Amino acid sequence: DADGYVWVLDRKKELIKYKGFQVPPAELEGLLIEHPEISDAAVIGKPDEESGEIPKAFVVKTEGSNISEDAIMSFVSSKVATFKHVREVEFIDAIPKNASGKILRRVLKDQQA
Repeated sequence: DADGYVWVLDRKKELIKYKGFQVPPAELEGLLIEHPEISDAAVIGKPDEESGEIPKAFVVKTEGSNISEDAIMSFVSSKVATFKHVREVEFIDAIPKNASGKILRRVLKDQQA
């Protein structure tokens, strides 16, 4: 700023802290994209009083898919440890990304709030 201070505004923390465990969003996103009825996905930490944060997935369905939130959560839970389970799913039309293809989690967190 004008006083010479540098402010960190983004990417301060990508890890989700669930009950003291660290959950990397990229790991869950990789699993979600493996599902044949999911074309794209992003995971953020949603604030939670009891757990600190819970993993919340934003999912873009493939065309003609009728996959449910429960089916997605079951798919992920069968492949990861309990603390890494996706606790909430929201379907969206497109995942916000920058010009180089990096997921803009900040935009998703702003939509969440």
